This record gives sequence, structure tokens and C-alpha cells, in this order.
Amino acid sequence: MSGPSGGLSGRAAIVGIGATEFSKASGRSELQLSVEAVRAAVADAGLSMAEVDGLTTFTMDTSSEIAVARELGLSELRFFSRINYGGGAACATVQQAAMAVATGVADVVVAYRGFNERSESRFGQFSVAAATQVNTNGLDNAWSYPFGLGTPAATVAMQARRYMHEYGATSADFGAVAVADRRHAATNPAAFFHGKPITIEDHQASRMIADPLHLLDCCQESDGAQALVVVSAERARDLPQKPAYVAAAAQGSGRDQFVMTSYYRDDIGIPEMGVVGRELWRQSGLTPADMPMAILYDHFTPYVLMQLEELGFCGRGEAPGFVADGAIEVGGRLPLNTHGGQLGEAYIHGMNGIAEGVRQIRGTSVNPVAAAADSHVLVTAGTGVPTSGLILSA
Repeated sequence: MSGPSGGLSGRAAIVGIGATEFSKASGRSELQLSVEAVRAAVADAGLSMAEVDGLTTFTMDTSSEIAVARELGLSELRFFSRINYGGGAACATVQQAAMAVATGVADVVVAYRGFNERSESRFGQFSVAAATQVNTNGLDNAWSYPFGLGTPAATVAMQARRYMHEYGATSADFGAVAVADRRHAATNPAAFFHGKPITIEDHQASRMIADPLHLLDCCQESDGAQALVVVSAERARDLPQKPAYVAAAAQGSGRDQFVMTSYYRDDIGIPEMGVVGRELWRQSGLTPADMPMAILYDHFTPYVLMQLEELGFCGRGEAPGFVADGAIEVGGRLPLNTHGGQLGEAYIHGMNGIAEGVRQIRGTSVNPVAAAADSHVLVTAGTGVPTSGLILSA
């Protein structure tokens, strides 16, 4: 398949996915986790480790490409890259890999992310690390941290409260996302919350973390790793798994962009995701109406509503109505996060969401959306930061 813009569309595919178990205490190093996930993904692709000549990951990942290569016994790397801005990097790692294989810079590129984000460095707790980075992101954070905005939940709460004020959204509207995610996780054996659905009453009764965010508005802290194998479209046709072609891949940053503290902008939306969405539609020649489902980055529930608006699934301020009455659950008009998302399956910085998109294209998801196996899946990366997105196609 190929899109109307030429360029990258349809020239690369994800052909292998692999992951560790998702837990709260892995009992091994982050490097070990990443190596396990890469091994599993390469085996899933039907390739040998000797064929891997590229690696890509997040700037935040603690396992360097050369360390992963040594542990895997790779002889040479012809391509390696890292993407900044936390979870906003997720889909961009695949974009980088796709550009490499489409241009012949590398033949087999593996995107990976592994961490002990519960048992070691907990992103959800107050930490001065973000404000003491030796870069301008650290300088930016140094303005807000002394005032108590030292956790992701605190910064998202600022954005969420203003969204509620502007559009009349309620906490229960945010809760619809959590209920849908946990319903999907309940039937996913790989999910940490397998067998544990919640109700909107559970959501409303969960303790307040940073007003208006309840505990069940916040993603998990997880230990684990996820890896994805990307090859050219030509190579993909000869491999055992059904390819998930990269119909579009985009990054985006908005005007006056900060990392998690852009809530002061005149536009209370997340315009960086608007940049990504417009580029995805341009590259692929598709529209929101062509998407039978989506994997929307769900580190915090309010940003899922804002993404629906920025991506064009509904108008500004209309997302609360859009997600009502089970519309985003399997069987609804736009199922979201059929693996359980980062609230229900695991928080692997969005990489596990890309893997679920691949499973939907393959028809192997535990919560399949039948139309996706013959069409397209939209996947997004972290919000509140410069971000990225993909459209995967059968």
C-alpha cells in the first residue's frame, strides 16, 4: 500500500513485536528487560539477530544502543537514533526506523524501550531531576517546580481544570476513558489489571491525586520492555507475520511549546497533536472517518478527550459527549486502547500501544475490532509534550 504523498507512506512495515511481562517488580535490570524484548520481537519477525543493523529508542532510555547490541551479539550497527520528550517519542522511534529502512540506510531496525518505572525510578513521584537537567528543559522546569508542580499529575491537573472550565467537562467524563481502558484490560491476559474492570462509581470514589485528577485518571507505573521490528515493505512481504504497513508517521510541536507546562497558552487544547494529526491525514490521504479504532496515549484521561478533538474525531469541547455511553469501548463507534492502555495494561511509554495496533492489523488482539484487520489503526504518543503519531495499515 502507499499513500498519495509518496515519500514514506507504505514503504516500511512493523513485522515483529516482543515484550517482557508487565509487572511492578521485574527483578532484573533495565538492560536485561530491553534485551529480552528485542529477542522476542526479532523471533516474532522470523529474522535472525545477525540481520539487525539498526536500533532506535528514547533519550530517556538508560540502555544504550551499543550495550543492547553487545548483549544481543550484534556484529555491526549501521543506524541508531534517540528521540527526546519522554512519551512523545514513542511513535517517532518507529518513524525513524521506517525512514532508515525506506532509504536503505539500514535493513532491519528495532525500536525498543525498557524500564523499571515502578521498582526503581518512579515518574509519578515528586522529583527534582526534571528541574535539574543540564539542558533548557531543566531550565524551563525550574520555573514551576519551586511552586509545587513537580509531578506529571500536577501539571496535567492544571490543563484539565482549565478544560473543564472552558467546556463544562466533568470528572465523570474523564472517568469514561478509565472505565473503557479497564474493561479492555480485564480480558487481556498480558495486562496488569487482567480480570479487574472498574465502574464509573469506582473511578469517582478513588482518591484525589491532584484535583481534578483521581487515582484512576492516572496511568500505572510499570516495569517492563517492548520492542518493534521495522523493515522495508519489500522485505516485509517475505516474512511470516502479516505486515503492519506505516501509512503515515509524524512528529509535532506547537506554538509556545513547553514540556508538560504549556497550559498557559491562549488555546487550551494540545496543538502539538493537531500538528501530528494534520500530517498523518496528509501523508496517508485518510481521514478520521476511515479509522475503525485508535490507540490514544492515555497517561492521563483528560488528554484522551483533547486528542479526539485535535485529531478531528469531534469538535472542540465535544469530546465529553463523544466518549459517553460506551462509544470508546469495543462495540462502540470508536474503540480506544483495546489492550487496556497505559491505565489498564501497562505504562511502557506508549510502545505497548503500538504493539496493540500491530495486533489489530494482524487480527490477533484479544479484543479485536474486525474492521481494523482490513484497514487502518491510528496510534499516538505522549501528550503535553512534543509528540508523534502513526497510521498503521493492512
